[in-house]
Amino acid sequence: MKIAVASDHAGFPLKEAMKKEVEALGHSVLDLGTHSTDSVDYPDYAEKLGLAVVSGEIERGILFCGSGIGASVAANKIPGVRAGNCSDTYSAHQGVEHDAMNVLVLGGRTVGPAVAAEMVRAFLAAEYTREPRHEKRLAKVMAIEERYGA
Repeated sequence: MKIAVASDHAGFPLKEAMKKEVEALGHSVLDLGTHSTDSVDYPDYAEKLGLAVVSGEIERGILFCGSGIGASVAANKIPGVRAGNCSDTYSAHQGVEHDAMNVLVLGGRTVGPAVAAEMVRAFLAAEYTREPRHEKRLAKVMAIEERYGA
């Protein structure tokens, strides 16, 4: 798969470590920045990554900021992005399997590299199940996007 990664300054160190993890799993990585720990604004990078996902340029994205919350909120403003801020392996794979999550969000100041690597592996190995109950719920989520232009 082609995977995009992006971060603000607080997520930069974890992004760099997880790029290596993604590549070690045999995926190609598109790094959308930032490229240092110099202060930047997380919405700029969340938008870049989200647009790459919905355009089909990449298959999934992994986004990093200090807590993961701000980047998750910003990315989810883009219709078609389903970003989940995860702190455990179960959520990282279940979000894909049940909710068709296409962006994993990790907090660079809240998740250590070993746990982050486990979540990245789980996220990238997971597939959406397309079970009728999940399809029904995803259709409802997409209807909300249409109603509110979110």
